[in-house]
Amino acid sequence: MLPYLHLGWFNLPTFGLTLWLAAVVGAIVVDRGFKRAGIEADAVGMVAVALVAGIVGAKLWHVLDSPDEFRFEGWRVLWDTAGFAWYGGLSFGILALVVQGLRAKIGALRILDLCAPAAAIGYGVGRIGCFLSGDGCYGVAIKPVHLLGITFHPWGMAFPNGIEPVFVAVYPTPLYELGAGLLIGWYLWWRGGKPTAVGVILGQYLALSGIARFLVEFIRRNPRVLWGLSNAQLASAGAVVAGIALAVWASKRQAITPRKPPAPVSKSAWTE
Repeated sequence: MLPYLHLGWFNLPTFGLTLWLAAVVGAIVVDRGFKRAGIEADAVGMVAVALVAGIVGAKLWHVLDSPDEFRFEGWRVLWDTAGFAWYGGLSFGILALVVQGLRAKIGALRILDLCAPAAAIGYGVGRIGCFLSGDGCYGVAIKPVHLLGITFHPWGMAFPNGIEPVFVAVYPTPLYELGAGLLIGWYLWWRGGKPTAVGVILGQYLALSGIARFLVEFIRRNPRVLWGLSNAQLASAGAVVAGIALAVWASKRQAITPRKPPAPVSKSAWTE
């Protein structure tokens, strides 16, 4: 593990470095999406504002989700480099993008459609920082899996030098989320290049990312709060339902078909 890069007297957190990398990648994807859609707007500036809002939201959500940590550490928990909740960042980031989309006259749903692939890819890249820093986002201890009379031994690894060290093999869930984020982002980018009703891409993003997070939570260390599910799983279930409903509603509200070239004008039309 490599929580910090030691540059002389300065220690650079690898989590912060990968967060910056995720923002850069996200800005590039959004900029390409704007150009593909023929939209002239400051994609980099919009991503920067959404990033700041997302960081604030992720920290606040984590504090609300972990009241015991706040009671123990006090207000300094707000400045800790660890402890960020994905759904808090997602909520605040969406709000920031909606405001900017309306101000730029792009539209609330339209800008979220354009930014959905970047959000998925950026999330996956950001998980590299969780993996390198060993901040506790990994999974539970590896145990043999018995299925249909066959015993499997899943691959795992320890994080002895992480910010939250663990000395037994656990599921490296940040790597799973990296793969899921890149795959979802690729699909949304491909889908966005085809004629699609406004709002469908956002709905698919919410549904797919929600499913991915819901599944990975089964092997993460987060506490169960209701019906054997974690807070993240409950939020993921809500995201899946909202995403499916949005995609269905958007597709029925505005069916988009590929543009066809105009029919040639007949000779008689010119002579009339």
